[in-house]
Amino acid sequence: MNNLNLTISSSPHIHAKHSTASIMQNVLIALLPALAVAGYVFGVWALALVAICVVSAVTTEAIIQKLCKKAVTINDWSAVVTGVLLGFNLPINAPWWLAVIGSVFAIAIVKQCFGGLGQNFMNPALAARAFLLASWPTRMTSTAYIPAYDTVTTATPLALLKSGDLTNMPSTLDLFTGLNGVYGCIGEISALALLVGGLYLIFKGIISWRIPTVYLLTVAVFAVLVGQDPLVHIVSGGVMLGAFFMATDYASSPVTPKGQIIFALGCGLITMIIRLYGGYPEGCSYSILLMNIATPLIDRFTKKKIYGVAKKKKEVQA
Repeated sequence: MNNLNLTISSSPHIHAKHSTASIMQNVLIALLPALAVAGYVFGVWALALVAICVVSAVTTEAIIQKLCKKAVTINDWSAVVTGVLLGFNLPINAPWWLAVIGSVFAIAIVKQCFGGLGQNFMNPALAARAFLLASWPTRMTSTAYIPAYDTVTTATPLALLKSGDLTNMPSTLDLFTGLNGVYGCIGEISALALLVGGLYLIFKGIISWRIPTVYLLTVAVFAVLVGQDPLVHIVSGGVMLGAFFMATDYASSPVTPKGQIIFALGCGLITMIIRLYGGYPEGCSYSILLMNIATPLIDRFTKKKIYGVAKKKKEVQA
């Protein structure tokens, strides 16, 4: 008995094989196909913008943690993931300072101000995109010259749908692959690359199938009900990026299975409502941010009852 060592700790007592660092590294691996397509289509500046976002995000996190006299946790790779996702949400013609400001806002305001990793109530990269879009709307939506195609970026398919101009609509295959057209932000152009990355995350057990599946199905069903092509809505804009990489953020999405379904359903409905009836052609970012805010309430009403609690209440009432 003298050699018996007892470890006393709080829950959870069952640990998964994944660490924070390994989860983030797998997310980065899943993002590589989309990054490769972006580099091929847009050129080296796309890779440079993503790199600027990553460096700015990691540097900001290290500086804030140093100033607050906390342990520097940049080796958990979470700031790197935030930087890459923010870079994916930028247009190819974004200046370098826009990437820096967005990264600082994502880490300093959305993440660290609320306690750091796991404490942020909304997705940092999406919040930064919304901030940049509200502050510099022209910079975030203007066209740019693409040397690889000797052309300029064109109106997005969602903008064409909203305006009713279907004559210039690209084919669904072009939207799916992202190789024969220049539409949208850096990381949104290839639905195929994002799908490959998303399936990788599901296969590795990093994310659940519930949020991506319900999100995409909701968008598709809503499109069918209003008489539009569901495939166009799924492969256009940020739906694929949002479904697999944004809405599944651990800190800002529900933890219960039922809650994840409700969350994804809300994301899909709000996305389509904004796309079809709002003043903005894309609703993915705002739908996820709005549902992020509702996450604590969803978790509260979908959490499982503690064994014995209901019986104890009945005894007290008796």
